[in-house]
Amino acid sequence: MSYRALCFDASAHSAERWADALLAAGALSVDVADAHAGTPSERPLYGEPGESEVAPWPISRLVALFDASLDVEAALTRAAAGLDEPAPAHSLAAIADADWVREAQAQFAPLRVSERLWIVPSWRDPVDAAAINIRLDPGRAFGTGSHATTLLCLRWLAENLTANASVLDYGCGSGILAIAAAKLGAGRVAGVDVDPQAIDASQANAAANGVVAEFGVPDALPPQRFDVVVANILANALEILAPLLAARVGAGGHVVLSGILESQADHVAASYGRWFNITPWGSADGWVALAGVRLAA
Repeated sequence: MSYRALCFDASAHSAERWADALLAAGALSVDVADAHAGTPSERPLYGEPGESEVAPWPISRLVALFDASLDVEAALTRAAAGLDEPAPAHSLAAIADADWVREAQAQFAPLRVSERLWIVPSWRDPVDAAAINIRLDPGRAFGTGSHATTLLCLRWLAENLTANASVLDYGCGSGILAIAAAKLGAGRVAGVDVDPQAIDASQANAAANGVVAEFGVPDALPPQRFDVVVANILANALEILAPLLAARVGAGGHVVLSGILESQADHVAASYGRWFNITPWGSADGWVALAGVRLAA
């Protein structure tokens, strides 16, 4: 099957309405992104628990994908009529059929995290067979391990985790941090997440990597303190969870926090200062990881 892509810009208040109208008019999908993406004017949007709704981009770029057999101009006219607006200036491009699975896989290559730790897509051979290789399928949900926030946590584990340490991955997602900890020589490893699909993905990824780790919902985790607690989630959630995470770290143990923008680092650190000697550990692409040692009670 071949396709045609319709592209135009829309204002913040109308982009979502246009997307709905195009889908109703026959579009197979509609992508909405910052019209200034890739330029100095690009503006990232981050939603945080407890925050009011994030303001949209002032101008959004819509790309609607249609079956090539459909009259795209007529579909745009129908969508515009449904919104009682004139058809916008737009462009059309032909998209040839392709092996989308193969092309998507080609985007992912083995990623070196540290001197001894790699993330390797499930269909690729390791670059260094003697290294610690985490096999991960980027086709699964919950990330590929390549985001800066995840890499910061992985690098902390690779540089600081001691043999047989117990590790809790709070907000485990794909389970990659728990899997890395197990492969790096941790003792007991546990991961928790509020999303049942994340738990399923973590269990599958752990099995694929031949490691033993326990995954479940937070409320099911038995009372226990860990040598290391790592949490790669958003800043507001980290602040709310500070007492809970602190209670999971034994005296002299470590907490590692990521998912924090540079502008949020001081505020998050202050939330943990009661329990930890905590400081920025590393940064990448505007993100910061904090690490701290649990103070004696």
